Amino acid sequence: MNIDVAHRTVDSPVGALLLAATEAGLVRVAFAAEDHDAVLATLAQRVGPRLAHCPARLDAIAGQLDEYFDGSRRDVDVPVDLRLAQGFRRTVVQQLRGIGYGERRSYAEVASAVGSPGAVRAVGTACARNPLPVVIPCHRVVRSDGSAGRYAGGAAAKLLLLEFEGRGMKPPAAP
Repeated sequence: MNIDVAHRTVDSPVGALLLAATEAGLVRVAFAAEDHDAVLATLAQRVGPRLAHCPARLDAIAGQLDEYFDGSRRDVDVPVDLRLAQGFRRTVVQQLRGIGYGERRSYAEVASAVGSPGAVRAVGTACARNPLPVVIPCHRVVRSDGSAGRYAGGAAAKLLLLEFEGRGMKPPAAP
């Protein structure tokens, strides 16, 4: 079958996650709050119209996410396709990959690290539009005062991920 995007959903402590991949790698992770059908429609427009529910093609990625959420893996290390992040947003997303498990950076620190110390809000926007949340850890970026800030998966999901990584323990089951 010739497809542009293979997709499936997986259950996680932060709710159902849509995983979508191209031949190049994982292109999108989406929370249920983002409306999976809308995300798939956007992928059809921006990546290619041939989408297929192909769970087996995403088994390795799903397995790594399971290991991350059960505490036996610290990061998801899979090939990624960053075509949905362009320009400054892509620079920020690439910078996020260097924030280790259990670490936190402020939006201001990330802005400085990418050479644009005045672009704190733009960093926040780049994090909010990160096409691969959890896999590329935008949840590890917090406000300068240490508060969590906003998150595409919702405040509860971000807090759960931060707490989980901060304690190095298995996250609680999703409500």
